[in-house]
Amino acid sequence: MKSLIYVLLVFNLFTSCASKETYDVIIKNGQILDGSGNPAFTGDIGIKGDTIAAIGDLKNATGKTEIDATGLVVAPGFINMLSWATESLIEDGKSQGDIRQGVTLEVFGEGESMGPLNEKMKTQLIKDQGDIKYDVKWTTLGEYLEYLVKKGISPNVASFVGATTIRIYELGYEDRKPSVTELDSMKLLVQQAREEGAIGVGSSLIYAPAFYSSTNELIELCKVASRYDGMYISHMRSEGVRLLESLDELIKIAHDANIRAEVYHLKQSGKDNWGKYDNLVAKIDSARKAGLHITTDMYNYIAGATGLDASMPPWVQEGGYDQWAARLKDPKIRTKVMAEMKNQTIKWESLMHACGSPDKILLIGFKNDTLKYLTGKTLTEVAKIRNKSPEETAMDLVIQDGSRVGTIYFLMNEDNVKKQIALPWMSFGSDAESSAPEGVFLKSNTHPRAYGNFSRLLGKYVRDEKVIPLEEAIHKLTNLPATNLKIKNRGLIKAGYFSDIVVFNPKEIQDHATFEKPHQYATGMKHVFVNGIQVLKDGEHTGALPGQVVRGPGWVKK
Repeated sequence: MKSLIYVLLVFNLFTSCASKETYDVIIKNGQILDGSGNPAFTGDIGIKGDTIAAIGDLKNATGKTEIDATGLVVAPGFINMLSWATESLIEDGKSQGDIRQGVTLEVFGEGESMGPLNEKMKTQLIKDQGDIKYDVKWTTLGEYLEYLVKKGISPNVASFVGATTIRIYELGYEDRKPSVTELDSMKLLVQQAREEGAIGVGSSLIYAPAFYSSTNELIELCKVASRYDGMYISHMRSEGVRLLESLDELIKIAHDANIRAEVYHLKQSGKDNWGKYDNLVAKIDSARKAGLHITTDMYNYIAGATGLDASMPPWVQEGGYDQWAARLKDPKIRTKVMAEMKNQTIKWESLMHACGSPDKILLIGFKNDTLKYLTGKTLTEVAKIRNKSPEETAMDLVIQDGSRVGTIYFLMNEDNVKKQIALPWMSFGSDAESSAPEGVFLKSNTHPRAYGNFSRLLGKYVRDEKVIPLEEAIHKLTNLPATNLKIKNRGLIKAGYFSDIVVFNPKEIQDHATFEKPHQYATGMKHVFVNGIQVLKDGEHTGALPGQVVRGPGWVKK
């Protein structure tokens, strides 16, 4: 009998050891928010290679790396729906500003994309470079994305193809309709980008030369994307005076092209337009009830960032920067431009009017080193220094800097920001690069959203002000945008999905970047994994660069 018991004990020990699972990484005892919007549950996650292999009770398993997440939230990696890390990732692939907030996927393409490029566009891209310098070693959008991965980047990357880029490729900066042949060529460029994995078509219609695009032109481009189940995403023609009419245009494009559509950085620009919030939301809800897939994204601040071009009429910018600057030197044209800058109009979107005063226009990015001492000053302050009007000063700065000049405009209402966060179809994008408080990045200021947009949501608006519950916020940062984009196997903590995972302290997650001192990392994010590789450990970057290209449903593998 004793020998039988002994044999059974040995057998049980053997089978127990034989069945003990081993993982590359085990994250133990975390409060798992899986991205679905469901409440958190306590559990373990096992990672093998780049894949989530198991979720549940893994106390009998072992991991080559084990992380105790007791008291911490474990969630899918965050998706940045509007990223301008296109150049900052070339400079520094570690993407620290965003990785330290939990962003594991950067989505590019607000009107302009890094391809397709012709030779003239490549030359212009090099000429327009500011603090960050680089060689243009690609031609198509797909080649650019692969270039980033080959160079080495921490986050995954995806991109829309820019309608502006497509237009410049065929028409340059001219204010005219494309011919039938030119439009066909533009549609072929969209098709090529989609086959390379572009998520869809992105537009930015407030700016020249995108401003010159007709609704029908955009519909034709979107019909191509629709065939591949892509999305149309747009910085609408107006976010202020003609906000509702511009939303009508987006809805028409979605309907006529049979395409899913999203509004970039939803907002109501200018005090006179804050009251349009309810009508704006009602229009989107109505379109959704009618069967259109309309969604939105936003950044969590009352100020936007762009350039001084957004304070000048599009007609003066026709032909690109050189012709724009030449016109601004002509006394007669300057007089006409100044008059249009001073007077409210519905013909084009003036952010100078929208913010109400030039003292709400902050200058943050100069290309010319001799002007960098003006960084952080308002347009009013610089105008007083120069003893000129704000309008004249803006024109002079564009000429002297050789660029549109990076600018912050204070435009929005905090109450509307909070109401937008709670919208069920709202996701989030920084509308910024991913910087680091070091090296070339310190040559210019930036918008604080570059360092704080996602942590600000989780800290200020979720934990402190309780605008939405944490599980809803995680859903809007993960599965909602992944579903909208129709990207596969990302956005959820689910077996078989890619192991893009973040671990953070919900009591400590916090943004620190301000408009006065923007170059400050967010805190509270403890660990970040991209494709199963740890890029953030105990709040510090590991130096790992495992990012890959995430492609849309139209990708044709070659």
